[in-house]
Amino acid sequence: MSTLLDNLNWRYATKKYDATKKISAADLNTIKEAVRLSASSYGLQLYKVIIVENPEIRKKLKEAAYGQTQITDASQIFVFASQTTVDDSHIDGYIQNISKIRNVPAEALSGFGDYMKGAITPMSDDTKKIWTAKQTYIALGNLLSAAAELKIDATPMEGFNPAAFNEILGLDKLGLTASVIAAVGYRHTEDDTQHYLKVRKSQEELFITI
Repeated sequence: MSTLLDNLNWRYATKKYDATKKISAADLNTIKEAVRLSASSYGLQLYKVIIVENPEIRKKLKEAAYGQTQITDASQIFVFASQTTVDDSHIDGYIQNISKIRNVPAEALSGFGDYMKGAITPMSDDTKKIWTAKQTYIALGNLLSAAAELKIDATPMEGFNPAAFNEILGLDKLGLTASVIAAVGYRHTEDDTQHYLKVRKSQEELFITI
């Protein structure tokens, strides 16, 4: 646990990346697996994660992210895109996946499926969109922690135009919308912010025990 805390103290939202340094395939796969294993409501994982490496696409994304250099200089960009709609088909597909992986008859899971449908179907479309977008932030947290464990830099980013990202990446056609992004790679020696002391609230300020 002390190593985890040391690594979390080490990480920061990197402002300038070294464009010459790339993440190894093995480390990238570890980050992907950490994202895949993230918790999500009911386990539904109502999102996709687009990993952008293509330099031409990243130039366009940079413009849609107000010129932030992390978009083009980092090793990869992770775009977390949440489902814009949720219906029974998503739940049925999840039930089938549980049945396959756990070797349980789908019929035995019908009660769980009906329970999820009863909770999700009555939600308004706007509520569903907010709910699915929130799930992506849980996965983002796993990415940040996994990257820190690997001593890979990461920058969570909300400063971008989602509509423009959706158009550039064709997310609208997939029933998705970009909700949050993360740049991953290696800090540049010229990034002065790496030398700043981490500023966080004390435990006494942050936690309330009842």
